[in-house]
Amino acid sequence: MKTTQYLAEVVQELSQTVHLISDEEAEQLVNQILLSKKIFVAGAGRSGLMGKSFVMRMMHMGIDAYVVGETVTANLEKGDLLILGSGSGETKTLVAFAEKAKSLGGIVAAITISPDSTIGKLADITVKLPGVTKDQTAGDYKTIQPMGSLFEQTMLLFYDSAILRFMEKKGLDSNTMYGKHANLE
Repeated sequence: MKTTQYLAEVVQELSQTVHLISDEEAEQLVNQILLSKKIFVAGAGRSGLMGKSFVMRMMHMGIDAYVVGETVTANLEKGDLLILGSGSGETKTLVAFAEKAKSLGGIVAAITISPDSTIGKLADITVKLPGVTKDQTAGDYKTIQPMGSLFEQTMLLFYDSAILRFMEKKGLDSNTMYGKHANLE
């Protein structure tokens, strides 16, 4: 198969994931972002990279958002939101983050394939995304893609869609956001 044929198949897979995501779960997440003073996002590997892009967009909207583990990350306080992206919901470092956030009075949101996982059970908000875990032992979706690619791509698009919903609720537009775009480039 040609590269563009694979691309067409990947796009088709992604278009089918939309209807498998709960509007109610997504709205809970957006509403909690609106309510929280600070937002923290973490994920391992490619899921972490998707999370970093989400934090960047939140910063563009004027939200006090941080990537867990960066040197400029603030401290989590009671009522702050920790968003964890983990397909399996069992990533040990992320489980520890969830436990610590809960002990500090934080609110935990899990973006996962596995809501019945350790992280899913610790979470106050769970958004189930379709896909398969990197070892392909969990998930309810068939994909031609390797490892957790479908989950990670869906997560990126879900995060961008949550940004659009937040913008709608706050009356923001791209021009407003551009004012916070990096200018030392």
